[in-house]
Amino acid sequence: MPELPEVETVRRGLAPVMEGARFDKVLAHRGDLRWPLPKDFVKRLEGRTVTGLGRRAKYLLADLSSGDVLVMHLGMSGSFRVSRDGGDATPGGYYHERSKALAHDHVVFQMSSGATVSFNDPRRFGSMKLVPRGKLDDEPLLRALGPEPLGNAFDATMLAQACAGKKTSLKAALLDQTIVAGLGNIYVCEALNRSLLSPKRQASTLAVRSGAPHERTVRLVDAIKTVLNEAIAAGGSSLRDHKRTDGSLGDFQHNFRVYDREGQPCPTPGCKGTIKRIVQNGRSTFFCPVCQK
Repeated sequence: MPELPEVETVRRGLAPVMEGARFDKVLAHRGDLRWPLPKDFVKRLEGRTVTGLGRRAKYLLADLSSGDVLVMHLGMSGSFRVSRDGGDATPGGYYHERSKALAHDHVVFQMSSGATVSFNDPRRFGSMKLVPRGKLDDEPLLRALGPEPLGNAFDATMLAQACAGKKTSLKAALLDQTIVAGLGNIYVCEALNRSLLSPKRQASTLAVRSGAPHERTVRLVDAIKTVLNEAIAAGGSSLRDHKRTDGSLGDFQHNFRVYDREGQPCPTPGCKGTIKRIVQNGRSTFFCPVCQK
């Protein structure tokens, strides 16, 4: 499933063709994705202008001139394709290949900017929902989300307090969207390696002691912010032919330290360990058992 850097890259790719543009025509080729589309979905979009395009965790939020917010999620296999001036681009970079089959273009936006924005989703685990702006804080998909990992509210003290008393593994805690929003498997593995913390460590060991967060917690928060910013700058974790809107390939996957690197030497200077793969809560975890404690 695309993670925060991929979704943020998608947002940045869509913003130039959607922000300030009107939905001239909306085509919903089927009535459902992960959940049914609103019965008046097309009617509530056509003729409306996108006043802003934001992101909350892994959700894209398009503010509309009507006062509604179009809440969109890519799911496991979803992507947007932007077509204009005779060319196509797929905003965002993905570690796993995205579909190009037109049969999976389930929702198509024809914008007044001259661009056609198509949502392609073979597995149909993505979603689109219209929520009145005044009710967004109560929206079930969003209301339980924790702070943004790149926001000011996310710091070592906040993370330590959120993990206090938790008996789950540190990796499981970081994947808990109520603790911190938007982190996924790839970037949790990468941040834990950079901060030299074991994914098997009990989350409660990050708790505040003597009135201040432990140095390891500060190190982890810094690593999370760094790895996310680097991935966004690189265009996400793309492979093969997945391109950003400027046509260049995202290349963060070439900078993975541990993810999908089982059996390779640990990149930590001075460490002679070998990257190991284990399964935690049904997800692959990659780490160095020598330097990550």
